[in-house]
Amino acid sequence: MIELDLRRLRFLREFEERGTLAAVAAALGYSPSTVSQQLALLERETGARLLDKAGRGVRLTDAGRLLAQHARVLLSAAEAAEADLATLSGVIRGTVRAGGLQSAARRLLIPAVARMKADHPQVRVEIFELELEQSLPGLRLGAVDLVIGDEYDSHPRPRPAGLRFTLLLEEHLKIVLPAAHRLARPGRPVALTDLRSDIWAASAEGTGHHAMVVGTCRALGGYEPDIRHRSSDADVQLELVRAATAVALMPTLSLPGDDPALAIRDIAGTTLRRRLVAVTRDTPPTPALTALLTAVTDQVRKLGL
Repeated sequence: MIELDLRRLRFLREFEERGTLAAVAAALGYSPSTVSQQLALLERETGARLLDKAGRGVRLTDAGRLLAQHARVLLSAAEAAEADLATLSGVIRGTVRAGGLQSAARRLLIPAVARMKADHPQVRVEIFELELEQSLPGLRLGAVDLVIGDEYDSHPRPRPAGLRFTLLLEEHLKIVLPAAHRLARPGRPVALTDLRSDIWAASAEGTGHHAMVVGTCRALGGYEPDIRHRSSDADVQLELVRAATAVALMPTLSLPGDDPALAIRDIAGTTLRRRLVAVTRDTPPTPALTALLTAVTDQVRKLGL
C-alpha cells in the first residue's frame, strides 16, 4: 500500500493550481529547488512519474493529474477531521488566516481580531491585505481560511466550485470630487456624463474596482475614463482627489467622515452598489474560523450599513 504524505500532496495541488515551480515556491515560502525535491520524493513514494519536462519548466503527467484530483479529496478530508477534533475538544484554539481588500481589513477584520483576542485568546489570527483575485488560489488550497472580497452591480464574481460565498453587506457607491470641482455643488447628484473630461483614480488594473469604474463610465457615461492613477489603497485614491487631480467612484466603507477637501455626491439617475462577501472553503469550518466569522458579522451589524 502506498503511504502518502499530505504535505507533499499539497505541493502537488499547488502545482496543479499555479502551473510553475516558482509560483508554488512563492505561495508556500520555499525555494523552487525545495518544491522540486518534495515532488520528486512524492514520485518515489507513489512509484509513478508525476511530472514531465516542458520547455524550461515541467508539467503534470496523466498520473500527476490523477493524483492531484485524489489529493484534493484527501486534503479536504484531513481538514474536516481537524475541524471535528477541534469541536470535540470543546476549547477554541488554532490558527485562522484571513485576508481582504483594504476597506474590509480596516473596518471589519481588524475589529474582529481585537474581539478574538479578548474572547478567544488561544486562537492565532493572521490577517493580510489582498484582492479577491489574488486570494482564491490560496483559499482553495488551504493556505488561507477566509477572504473578504467585493463585487459590484453588473460585475458579479465567478463562483468557483468548492468555495462558499456569504453576503456580509451592501453599500452604495459615491462619486468623490475635490471640494473646488466645478460640479461640487452642495447636495446635488453628479451625472457620470459630466465627468468625461476628468482624470480618474481607480484600483489596479485586473481588480473588480477597476473593471467597475471602466464599465460604469462606458455604460452610463458613454466614454472611456482617463484612468491615470491606479492604487488599491483607498487612502491614496482619496489623496489624489484632495489634490484636485482626480475624481473617483468609491464605496461608502472606504470614505472618511466630514472632510472639507472632498465633495462626496450621489450618482445622478441611478444607484450603484458594492457587496462585500465572505469566501470560505465549502467544508466544515473549524471552531476558530466560526468564531472569527461571528466576530466579523457582529462588526457588520455595528457599522449599520
